[in-house]
Amino acid sequence: MRFMFVGDSQTIGRAGDYTWRYRMWQHLDTAFPGPYEIVGPRTGLYETAADAPVSHRYADPAFPAPARRHLSGWGEGWLHMAPLIREAVTAQRADVLLVALGLIDLGFYTNSDQTSENVHAFVAGARAANPHVRAVLLPVIPNIRARDDAPFAAECARFNELLAKAVADLDEPGSPLLLASVPESYDIDTDTYDGTHPGPTGEHKLAAAFATAMHQAWGLGGPYVPRA
Repeated sequence: MRFMFVGDSQTIGRAGDYTWRYRMWQHLDTAFPGPYEIVGPRTGLYETAADAPVSHRYADPAFPAPARRHLSGWGEGWLHMAPLIREAVTAQRADVLLVALGLIDLGFYTNSDQTSENVHAFVAGARAANPHVRAVLLPVIPNIRARDDAPFAAECARFNELLAKAVADLDEPGSPLLLASVPESYDIDTDTYDGTHPGPTGEHKLAAAFATAMHQAWGLGGPYVPRA
């Protein structure tokens, strides 16, 4: 089974991060019962000084190069990934998409309704490449802007409702969709390093959200057990 991470800055991570992708790789490496592969056209981290995804300085240098692959970008959202996903799924032969998008869209590019339209386009593109593709979609998680900006918080809440509706409407037996649950204990003061991007505890919680959804709904893997 071939897994592909799709996300924005919270997923690609910056130089020096572990990333929740790393935590998910650790989980798959211990809990997934059969052969699997992490796929994607990119491998780098975002380098602040270069303002580009050119770093490979992961917090754990032993993170295997093949497991670093992803389709994520700093400042990229549903708007950007929807036109890319068909080609990426085709080229990478992805079976399962683990998707964490939305915050950057609502923050800079599109409102909740427009972002929902891009979710539909994304799913259609992925299925055009692989009619049996599966996807787990994470809602917009707590963040500092939503805490400090009431209208933005309302847009995040509305998009999360639209995302849940999209998952329910677009779910198919041959190409199932899951909505991951935002961890109830997620705390932007302790689980992020800047109110938005996950630190180590936040990374574990995001990985656990995806792992739990797949285990409970599809029987893939086992319960999430954090590793150091």
